Amino acid sequence: MPLPDLRAQATSRTADELVKHLNAFELDLKFSAGIWFLSPADSRFHGKYKPDLPIEARLEVAASLKDYGLGALEAHYPNEINEDNVDLWMDFQRDTGIRLVTVIPLLFYDPQFEFGSLSNPDAAPRRVAIERAKEAFRMAQRVGADFSVIWAGIDGYENPFGIDLAGMRQRFVEGMAEAIDEVPGTRVAFEPKPYEPRGRLLYGLTPEGVLLGHQVEAQLSNPQNRSLLNDGHKLVCMNPEVGHVLMGFEDLPYALSWPLSEGRLAHTHWNSQPLGNYDQDLNVGVISPEQMEAGLYTLKMHGYSEWFGIDINPERMPVDVALKNSMDALRAANDRINGLDHAAVIEAAENPSKHRGWLEAYLIRQRAPRGSSLPPIDQALSTSTGD
Repeated sequence: MPLPDLRAQATSRTADELVKHLNAFELDLKFSAGIWFLSPADSRFHGKYKPDLPIEARLEVAASLKDYGLGALEAHYPNEINEDNVDLWMDFQRDTGIRLVTVIPLLFYDPQFEFGSLSNPDAAPRRVAIERAKEAFRMAQRVGADFSVIWAGIDGYENPFGIDLAGMRQRFVEGMAEAIDEVPGTRVAFEPKPYEPRGRLLYGLTPEGVLLGHQVEAQLSNPQNRSLLNDGHKLVCMNPEVGHVLMGFEDLPYALSWPLSEGRLAHTHWNSQPLGNYDQDLNVGVISPEQMEAGLYTLKMHGYSEWFGIDINPERMPVDVALKNSMDALRAANDRINGLDHAAVIEAAENPSKHRGWLEAYLIRQRAPRGSSLPPIDQALSTSTGD
């Protein structure tokens, strides 16, 4: 399957061009979901509240959500998709029309990766990680996936004393480059996370993910990959997760703007999360809905047309209900941003000295329920200070 063309994300527009684009373009809310959370996850602190489901049963749950808007799934190799069950996945795609949009190499769970996968200083487990990435990339191409997510979940440290941190990063970069060159035409979507399960993870923040893309692409030598890069396509892109962004005290729209500005945003993962804290994977919109709205508006500004992946951990409600709530939260937020006066918003943002307080007052009113008794916006902005 050809790589989705992300180059238009990086289009630079004048204020007038941006307003025209915002009025004409609407986000296409194509929803994907991780097959992993359709069965309850292990926890350090309590037993599972729901029974485990085999892959076949999880696929049945996914199929039941097609009419509600679920259009794709995401799976890890080799525990969730592998050579033994790939025909099951192929039949599922054919029979339901629900795609497998990404195949993710499992590089963080196995005991052999205790001290890292692609960055491991021990050559033996590092070689296993590189070969597994290659196998996952081949599987992704076999099933027609758009990309493979890589998450550096076990590549990190707790005590930094004496560690050759630059060497860790170099091994990680070289391992990714080798795997991508071995399976040309592969697109990786890197997912940053600042910490957990390691105390600190490599490339943990969004701009570091963009830097990783530059570093890996500079080492690619396969002629097919070089041709794609020369045509302006990016092969090491990103899959930011809302929860991970907020764990790192990043601002979601600012973080998203980094890969968008380079045409590197291959996918997005949506949930909600308090600032910092452990990775909670709450349903979309439960916390910080204003970050969700601002993030969606940034995607709209850049013409994002890829998938909206739901990545949640609904321990205390049925998973299909949690997925429906999460999809609806994004739909509702998208309706709100589409209904804004884009010309007025961009004018206030581009000329802040002439519109002090207007954008804040306007958003307050847009978020208020219909029939609200708030005074008119001009009354809210009137002042006796001369400002």
